[in-house]
Amino acid sequence: MESDEKNAKVFELWKKYKATKSVELRNKLAEYYLPLVKIVGGRLAVSLPPHLDKDDLISSGFFGLMDAIERFDITRNIQFKTYAGVRIRGAMIDYLRAKDWIPTTMRQKIRKYEQTVYQLETELGRSATDNEVAEALGISMDELQNLISQSNSATVVPLEEYLKTDSPEAVDANPADTTEYLEIKDTLARAIDRLPEKERTVVSLYYYEELTLKEISLILHLSEARISQLHTKAIFRMRGYLTRMKNGFIN
Repeated sequence: MESDEKNAKVFELWKKYKATKSVELRNKLAEYYLPLVKIVGGRLAVSLPPHLDKDDLISSGFFGLMDAIERFDITRNIQFKTYAGVRIRGAMIDYLRAKDWIPTTMRQKIRKYEQTVYQLETELGRSATDNEVAEALGISMDELQNLISQSNSATVVPLEEYLKTDSPEAVDANPADTTEYLEIKDTLARAIDRLPEKERTVVSLYYYEELTLKEISLILHLSEARISQLHTKAIFRMRGYLTRMKNGFIN
């Protein structure tokens, strides 16, 4: 009952705001939905390097929330939290892109690793093992694991772009956009299905069940660092798969 009363009050607040465009009412809505910004920011911040300011990330998400409040159509049959989540995340990703926090030397190593995984898996027709990747790179297994750990933060933005699980109604989509959305979802589903079992489980739990890396580590009885590595490896494999599809190597 209490939840129903709260929802009714929020809906009345929405109606008054849309009718008056009152700054005071807009601010009340923003205050009510502010926890959503912190949730989205918290998920993105998990894999970011320490020197990136989480408060700045949250601030950028707040502007995304304000934009969502301004644009949201209360007559459409969608939840505001779903709609706003897209715009909040988009604002945060724009902020991360602008920061370009990854050093050039690390970006070059990551690119070489990604290309090696792509070439190996194209030749093998299956997921490459760590030993095969290390041998192709001419490095030790310890060096490979260290590279994967350092690469983790580089996957944050692409991951969020690749694996948007929101419904097409959550964005201002026309029929063509919706068709493209469904095609992308199908492609990503196939990419996930081709992952090794542990990597597939991590990706599914993180993006579709929306669990944190810590929660996943408890479920799989692995360290959080190991889950982070599996998560990173999965994304580089998916990139390779998507590239091979684009180039016509996979039917």
